[in-house]
Amino acid sequence: MKPNLHPMYHTITAHCQCGNSFETRTTAATLSVEVCAQCHPYFTGKQRLMDTAGRVDRFRRKYATGASEPVAKT
Repeated sequence: MKPNLHPMYHTITAHCQCGNSFETRTTAATLSVEVCAQCHPYFTGKQRLMDTAGRVDRFRRKYATGASEPVAKT
């Protein structure tokens, strides 16, 4: 096998934008992430629920043609 074929992995401290830091192994010298498990909405339980009913009503009002009944296909 050729020498120095595989990259060298080393332990670094990755930093999140929320201020959290954690250790991981990588080939990079530094690592900065935007979202981690401490600030991601899925893991923190602070998910924003989408108002799908409001969106559907807004779509129907925007593209209303004036016809109250659907057109039958022939």
